[in-house]
Amino acid sequence: MNPEIHHSKVISHVFFTGSAKQGSPGPPIGLVDIGESDIAYLFRVSLPGIHKNLNKIKCEIQREGRVCIQGVVPEIAIPSDSGCLYRMQVQQLCPPGPFSITFNLPGQVDPRLFSPKFRPDGIFEVVVVKLGVRVPTS
Repeated sequence: MNPEIHHSKVISHVFFTGSAKQGSPGPPIGLVDIGESDIAYLFRVSLPGIHKNLNKIKCEIQREGRVCIQGVVPEIAIPSDSGCLYRMQVQQLCPPGPFSITFNLPGQVDPRLFSPKFRPDGIFEVVVVKLGVRVPTS
């Protein structure tokens, strides 16, 4: 089998609540990528419009690999130099309000050993060590 053509299919159930569930065709909130190495899992979650300095993002990782991310999509003021009030005719961004995104990693993890990073492009990226793996120290 040609390794360039073969793609493994990992079926992951992702559940949304709050404003993440109401999201529409704009920049998608809650899209999840999951990667795996010999010692850890990497997951990336799309959180457009969320700013790490302005919002509190809570990420809970359980030993069995269940991940729950909670936060709030902020109300965004529409800047106007003219002082006009704008009524939105089309609104495709995720509506403001609390959200939670829950999914399972492919295996067990050590929830004490994780490294979160909120990228400037709105991607929340986390590496979490697999359970029972010895992490090399430098």
